[in-house]
Amino acid sequence: MRAVLIGGSGATGRVLVHELLKSTDFTEVVVLLRRKSFDEQPKLRQIIVDFSKLQEFEQEIHGDIAFSCLGTTVKDAGSKEAQWRVDHDLNLQFAALAKKNEIPCFVLLSAVNADAESKIFYNRMKGSLEQHVKALDFGKLIIVQPGGLIRPNTDRLGEKIGINALRAFNRIGLFKSYEALPVATVAQAMIKSVHARKERINIISVEDIKQLSDTVNQG
Repeated sequence: MRAVLIGGSGATGRVLVHELLKSTDFTEVVVLLRRKSFDEQPKLRQIIVDFSKLQEFEQEIHGDIAFSCLGTTVKDAGSKEAQWRVDHDLNLQFAALAKKNEIPCFVLLSAVNADAESKIFYNRMKGSLEQHVKALDFGKLIIVQPGGLIRPNTDRLGEKIGINALRAFNRIGLFKSYEALPVATVAQAMIKSVHARKERINIISVEDIKQLSDTVNQG
């Protein structure tokens, strides 16, 4: 199979690329990137893309499965509007091009509590994206909704504090739907869900992610 992916330089996306390259199910892995991010490998193609002109790279967005992991933060983007352009608009444009090129299966990395009607900006952004991608009517759509993400060697102090607090609550049985999971666990679940889930639209919850992945969360 041929997989095409955006967001490969992010924490989850980077692990996902390595997992795809290890899998015997995939003969080619195409990653659209702003800059080269991986060592050369026989199955890997790194396409350097100007994401403001993503439509010019339409010919590269074809294959059997498309994975969308692109995301940023308000801090890194500079504003909520800029974050929306990355997390919502670019992912949706990629999905639309994948649909136009008749990719039968689309896997979207979203987030728990995504809701297009939410008053919380992040949840509303993710929910709106899910809603619009569903409307594209893929043969199979997989939406993965993790809670907190445990990124190796993160330097985000706020993230470290939040994850530690969440783990403490999880240990006493609270906020289990937000359980923080290693990005490797999420990446493995994204791949395994392709064969494990048969519905046209599949929502993969935190509990589903844990069941699909080989990685045991030691938190």
